[in-house]
Amino acid sequence: MPLNNQWMIKVPASTANLGPGFDSMGLAVDLYLTLEVEKSDHWEFLSPNPELTQLPTDETHFIAQIALETAKKYGKELTPCRVKMESEIPLARGLGSSASAIIAGIELADIVGGLNLTKEEKLLLSTDIEGHPDNVGASLYGGLVIGSYRQNEVEMLNFTNLSFEMAAVIPKEILLTKDSRGVLPNSFSMKEAIEASSAANVLVASLLSENWEMAGKMMERDRFHQPYRRPLIPFYQDVEQFAKENGAFGTALSGAGPTVLCFAEKGNGRQLVTDIQKAFPEMTVKLLQIDSSGSRVCETAKRK
Repeated sequence: MPLNNQWMIKVPASTANLGPGFDSMGLAVDLYLTLEVEKSDHWEFLSPNPELTQLPTDETHFIAQIALETAKKYGKELTPCRVKMESEIPLARGLGSSASAIIAGIELADIVGGLNLTKEEKLLLSTDIEGHPDNVGASLYGGLVIGSYRQNEVEMLNFTNLSFEMAAVIPKEILLTKDSRGVLPNSFSMKEAIEASSAANVLVASLLSENWEMAGKMMERDRFHQPYRRPLIPFYQDVEQFAKENGAFGTALSGAGPTVLCFAEKGNGRQLVTDIQKAFPEMTVKLLQIDSSGSRVCETAKRK
């Protein structure tokens, strides 16, 4: 029987900021967007996920649009594909669902269009679309990423040998990034900017040196976004207090929210999840580990 080439694309979710690392710090976590892709005579997107069935099923799908635009940048016309999608990443909850879709679209264009893109090229493409490298960089590279984007250049480092885990407290309500960005100030004074950026600098140093107590303290000292977004998330303070009383070394909004991440040393996360779930039964609480691999693509074979 003849073989029909198909590909599997797997992209991790991500959290951004970790408190003061606003638009520059991201972390890949072990929730995944998975695409099964095969060439077809027309674009078709299928999914068993109820959230994803509300999305377009043809070439107007966001992932198809990213793939088509990426191929066009390199002078290629992309062959239509049949794509089966599954996702563990909740939409509009601050866990990088749009960033994972952007990376999936670029990976789709790369493998189907034969673009042979480097990771650096994928990072710049995705950052141009997203506007900052935190979520897309984490989904692409895995681990903790720290990046800077300026004048169409991205500088980024990633670290994968990290020994903490997280309890993600996910509410039923969504919070769109554009809405949560609307509450942020347009400018900071020099004094405020120094205070905010110094907290981010110490956060990086404390995470890499495994000084968890200091890391948690720096997460609370964010001045860039959390003080303005916390009023949009009424349960934040209660979750924060409970988590710290039950073993978390720190808490932070996941991206723009509304998900709250509670950070624990390796091995303590599962009990923290259990305790938080009992205390906040109306929430979904998930144990998250760091994904160290980033996006991956493999070619499979399907018998016709």
